[in-house]
Amino acid sequence: MTIRTRFAPSPTGAIHVGNLRTALITWLFARHHGGHYLLRIDDTDVERSKDVFTDAIMAGLTWMGINWDGDKVHQRDRMDAYAKVIADLKANGRLYPCYETADELALKRKSLLARSLPPVYDRAALSLTDTQIKAYEAEGRKPHWRFKLNDTPIVWNDLIRGEVKFDGKLLSDPVLIREDGTPLYHLCSVIDDIDFEITHIVRGEDHVTNTATHIQMFEAMGATPPQFAHLPLVSDAEGGKLSKRLGSLSVQELRETEDLEPMAIANVLARLGTADPIEAYDSYEPLITAFDFSKFSRGSPKFDPDEMVRLNAKLLHDMPFAKAQPRLNAMGLTQVDAMFWDTVKPNLERMRDIKDWWNVVNGPITGTAQDADFIGAAATLLPPAPWDATTWKQWTDTVKEKTGRKGKDLFMPLRQALTGMDHGPELATLLPLLGPERTQKRLKG
Repeated sequence: MTIRTRFAPSPTGAIHVGNLRTALITWLFARHHGGHYLLRIDDTDVERSKDVFTDAIMAGLTWMGINWDGDKVHQRDRMDAYAKVIADLKANGRLYPCYETADELALKRKSLLARSLPPVYDRAALSLTDTQIKAYEAEGRKPHWRFKLNDTPIVWNDLIRGEVKFDGKLLSDPVLIREDGTPLYHLCSVIDDIDFEITHIVRGEDHVTNTATHIQMFEAMGATPPQFAHLPLVSDAEGGKLSKRLGSLSVQELRETEDLEPMAIANVLARLGTADPIEAYDSYEPLITAFDFSKFSRGSPKFDPDEMVRLNAKLLHDMPFAKAQPRLNAMGLTQVDAMFWDTVKPNLERMRDIKDWWNVVNGPITGTAQDADFIGAAATLLPPAPWDATTWKQWTDTVKEKTGRKGKDLFMPLRQALTGMDHGPELATLLPLLGPERTQKRLKG
């Protein structure tokens, strides 16, 4: 059997961390098995769905390196397919019209909860007479349509949660068609999953109850339900509910505002909730090879965005110049060469930090050393050109001998005078980048 999966975002906003985690894990599963990964745009909500969001979703996935197979599918283009199934479900009694208003349904729900009963729809619409229906329609009411669930057990073996059981009679018949006649997500999703032969569905555990109703919908349409994997929802670093800020971080924000490398994000999201260590892989191969749903715990994993920053730094520290160069060129830093990159990259947390170090080397900068006499003396002891990686030691050995300075008292004033900072790249490699002329100028203030 060929594994067929799908990622099905709604283009009503930016793709955020939670969506991205689902997209990534689904993709890793498909690629591990050599399967098919479908991008389906769930855009039946005409008012809220925007092409600009679709474009952003595609751009975000592409930036992350999450590729899909074949052309993307738009639900808005499949209304004829949905209409045919809807007609069949109405004909066999599995879809039935309901005329309650939102206020009336809310009142029923409130009454049931007050009596400590589950807020299950009472199927009153099935008892309506033709006279009652005509009266409602004369008022201008239009029906919404519910799917009639069978009062039987619903059981499936979840790839993460294990055996899951629901009692059909304890679930409300879900609304599948709005008053305006447009089908809702639940119906369109199941029809699409059947038509595109989806074998595995990955979603958050907040969809478990939906899955129970979907399974009966698959069966009502004469199809075998796919396998399901429900991912535990992510908590914050302290184990609490993920804040709106963390949970709503979009891919665009991760890329532009946070300036994170795609693999820094992927390495964290792929391993959340598993026993596998989070490591700074610079490609997807290790994540694909090691992927297995059996590694996921049912417990809520903790998401610490600082972990992505730490991995981001490690990826930059290990990045060869050939890989960095196109990025540097795009930033306008076309003069950066391999020597400069290798000198400053151990001090980068984000790629944008290299601009600061470019300015430190190429100036102008204001030195912060306070000991003018010492700095002046050191300036007279600079070795002649040409300079290389041995020049720093040669110079500081001479300064140490002539002034008696050593350790921090020797090195820190020189760093402050040359860079205006208390930290930074190794001066043995930085000094040749500064060169004799710039170094003399900085030492003389």
